[in-house]
Amino acid sequence: MSPRRIVETAIKKELDIIAVCDHNSCENVQATIKAARDTGLTVLSGMEITSAEEAHIIALFPAYDAAHTFQGTVYQHLTPGENDDALFGEQIIVNEFDEVEGYERRLLIAATDLPVGAIVSEIHRLHGIAIASHVDREAYSIIGQLGFIPDDLPLDAVEVSASLSIPEACRKFPQIDKYTLISSSDAHFLHDIGKVVTQLMIENPTLEEINKAFKGSENRSVTPKT
Repeated sequence: MSPRRIVETAIKKELDIIAVCDHNSCENVQATIKAARDTGLTVLSGMEITSAEEAHIIALFPAYDAAHTFQGTVYQHLTPGENDDALFGEQIIVNEFDEVEGYERRLLIAATDLPVGAIVSEIHRLHGIAIASHVDREAYSIIGQLGFIPDDLPLDAVEVSASLSIPEACRKFPQIDKYTLISSSDAHFLHDIGKVVTQLMIENPTLEEINKAFKGSENRSVTPKT
């Protein structure tokens, strides 16, 4: 899952937009953006944050600088500890040529002490989009951890994993039907990239346009595909 390989695979799968959303970190986002330069593929800056409730929230930002700022906040609130390479795998930091430049020693698999409300609020403060991750899963989803989605949580969208179609997810979890629903590959391996996608009716591949599609404004729209 190196930057160049991710970009090459996304292009082969005829994807237009991908987002790099590593757990509690954006260390490899900029390298992937650079690897996609002049390819026609848009790479969004993102992260997948683990809340104090151990729910995963996806953050998408309009630019890398905002993601990097948010990473600083996440690192401040991450459970103290050092990664065990043998147990969890190496947390490698690379450049756009897939060359190793270092290793992140923080325990990125751990939870932060930030509640979901604070995470969503900070994402919005940085002009990002907040999405509840894979809500149909028992582990690390907001429904799995809390049993429900709080009515006062201003999510921009809710993600359904590749395991269920959108209609199936709505039947199983009726409360999600009121949200904008997307499907994502949540790829941890190259062959999973693009296994499920969401189609967006937008003018150009920017976060501003995606946000309009999520809101259904100005004739923008979202069509999850499975």
